[in-house]
Amino acid sequence: MALSAQSLPAVSGTVLAPAGLPLEFATVTLHRATDSVAVKTNFSDEKGAFRLEAAGGRRYLVSVSQVGFVRYWGPVFELTSAGVALPSITLATSQATALKEVTVTARKPLFERLTDRTVVNVADSPLSAGATTLDVLGRAPGVTLDAANNLGLRGRQGLLLLVDGKRVPLTGEELASYLRALPAEQLQSIELITNPSAQFDAQGGAGVIALNLKKDQRLGTNGSANLSYGRGEYGKFTTGLSLNHRRKKVNFYGTYTYVNRRDFARQEFDRQFAADGALPALSGIIAGKRLLDLESHSAKVGTDINLTKASLLGVSLTTLLSQTNTVNTSQTQFNDAWGAPSSRNSSRTLQDIWRPSGSANLNFRHTFADSSTAAALTADADIARYNTTRLLVLNTFYQYPAAASPLLTGDQLSELQIGAVKVDFSRPLPHRARLETGAKATSVTSRNDVVFLNNGAYNPSISSHFNYFEKVSAAYANLQGTASKTTFQVGLRAEMANIRTEQGGELPRERNYLQLFPSASVQRVLNAQHSLALAAGRRIDRPNYGQLNPLRSYFDATSYRAGNPDLVAQTSYNVELTHTYKQKFSTALSYAQTDKPIVTVVQPAPDGGRLVVNRDVNLTTQDYYALTLTAPLEPAKWWTLYANGVFYYSRFRGNLAGTALDRRQPACLLTASNTFSLPHGWLGELNGTFQSGEIWGFEHVQPRGQLLVGVQRSFWAKQATLRLNVADVLYTAPIRSTSTYDSFTESFRLRQDTQVATAAFTYRFGSSKVAAARKRAAGAEEELRRANGQ
Repeated sequence: MALSAQSLPAVSGTVLAPAGLPLEFATVTLHRATDSVAVKTNFSDEKGAFRLEAAGGRRYLVSVSQVGFVRYWGPVFELTSAGVALPSITLATSQATALKEVTVTARKPLFERLTDRTVVNVADSPLSAGATTLDVLGRAPGVTLDAANNLGLRGRQGLLLLVDGKRVPLTGEELASYLRALPAEQLQSIELITNPSAQFDAQGGAGVIALNLKKDQRLGTNGSANLSYGRGEYGKFTTGLSLNHRRKKVNFYGTYTYVNRRDFARQEFDRQFAADGALPALSGIIAGKRLLDLESHSAKVGTDINLTKASLLGVSLTTLLSQTNTVNTSQTQFNDAWGAPSSRNSSRTLQDIWRPSGSANLNFRHTFADSSTAAALTADADIARYNTTRLLVLNTFYQYPAAASPLLTGDQLSELQIGAVKVDFSRPLPHRARLETGAKATSVTSRNDVVFLNNGAYNPSISSHFNYFEKVSAAYANLQGTASKTTFQVGLRAEMANIRTEQGGELPRERNYLQLFPSASVQRVLNAQHSLALAAGRRIDRPNYGQLNPLRSYFDATSYRAGNPDLVAQTSYNVELTHTYKQKFSTALSYAQTDKPIVTVVQPAPDGGRLVVNRDVNLTTQDYYALTLTAPLEPAKWWTLYANGVFYYSRFRGNLAGTALDRRQPACLLTASNTFSLPHGWLGELNGTFQSGEIWGFEHVQPRGQLLVGVQRSFWAKQATLRLNVADVLYTAPIRSTSTYDSFTESFRLRQDTQVATAAFTYRFGSSKVAAARKRAAGAEEELRRANGQ
């Protein structure tokens, strides 16, 4: 796949051993001359040659390292628009390592701010030890998770989530459960992309979050083992093993991780019902505690084969099996309009949820010349399955007035399959331009059946089936180029969507539409200190099968979750202007207008009574304005700070259940991540996040935040690492929110087992010689990674 950085000017050269022979696999790093911060990293090839592309008109220097040699630091130079060819670099043999093996221990910076994305390298972070992928993702700059487990980026929702190149077609609680079962030990990095180009799927109005799993890059046979235990109110255990066998033309790899966690969620609801027909005004207080036991097995195996010097073939298989058992006990009391108790009951909800999932990927890449700018062809095929079996036992006990205790049981089966095939071709054009084109076909099929029994008798009113079929055909073209101190890209993506839903007892619904999604960006270097970038595009969020599926999933005796078959896609126009100072301090102004935004609401259920339903609806419009400030600082040689602030203003307009909505509020997201080089080889990390109060549709969310601290140290010739951390030190992560409508109000508080102390141990074994990792682009996503050593 073509890389957008290939149209930039480049610095090139050759690395030699003392005898004058080419040195392969040397690590070549391009640094900013002002502060030596790494800009780009790559490896020398079999001829010792390297090429690093970066923004022109700026001053850089190059460093080169390799096992057994003294690290080389070159002089400062200015990268002109025509590029720079450096003299041959000869490394000197290191006497300290000539007689013994050496392990490569280079550590990437925790945050990397690239032209089109922010990369969070979480693999070496002490705060990742023992955590879930959902935990780590929620701490990334600008990322939020609301009470309904909807992910947001910089104050907006609607994201395309990719895991190792594959689209994960889940949202809300289903997506949260998947990420909760995926341990952070498998995570290499997180990429946050707010203005994707035409190569990416148009899905995701707020942008793209790409999760990249670990893959060992060492030559020979090697691996690592890890073990961690965390304790909050309950225990959390994780262990895993990875193996890798790499030769110059073939690589075999495999990973396995086991997780066993217990968590709690304490929930409090205060509901106010207005009088409705024969039903009088009423208030209800519900207090409950949910215990969650999670056990998961995740594994990945694969191989990469160099068919020729120009052709690469890769195959991988991934599986995630998770078993979740929950016990939710709650007490409910309803009071009349004068505050006198009118009824009281308690309930016990047992759920046994089995979620097996798996995927397979076949990918091929061919370059038409021995050059990083040569024409290239890639092809990918993916298939993935996500199944869910959910068993429910819900007992309700009435204390006042006395009544029989009903028993509701449920058996729900969901089968989801997604397949994708894609081809991409890129070729250089005259005048330092590049054309990228491609086509993709995606198919999603979901079949869902649920049977509910009331006291052993079949209940046809809430038992049914729901089927979902989606086919999306896409094609794109993207042009990139460089002229003087300006780089640009302009692209157009066309997507034809065919969606069909079938529900028991109703006629099928079909939606067919063709839409165009333009995108463009331009970056101009004003001088050595300042540069400007402007990006704009149109994107879409199609509701997935879970958001449309009307079949119920009960939380307790008073509330359930259901999809909305009337939900339609939301579309958005996004524009962002970014100023960069000294190649590291950035200020971005953003605006987005979303038509028919999708929001999660709580409403009295259509069943009548005092049951509440949680579902997604379309509003009319959302207007979003944001100022994003990013500052990587080095207050001292032993202290680095990455500070990020998003200051935004949202306005929602719409109408629901007789309530006209026109609400607006400014808000902010603040992140400060500190890394400390401590005495005796210890590394420390202190991370703080704060989210102010905000509105989201009809919901007003109270401020919250989290403080995390961790340390780590390597020993045994740096093959072993001990990590210690404490999450949510001050226990400030609980969520509080209020949803307000003309005839109904709900105040909600959620406290979870987030204050956790963890100890983790990792041991690496085998060869320490590093090879250039092959980048595999998977067909279920549009993966365009910068050549930055990923």
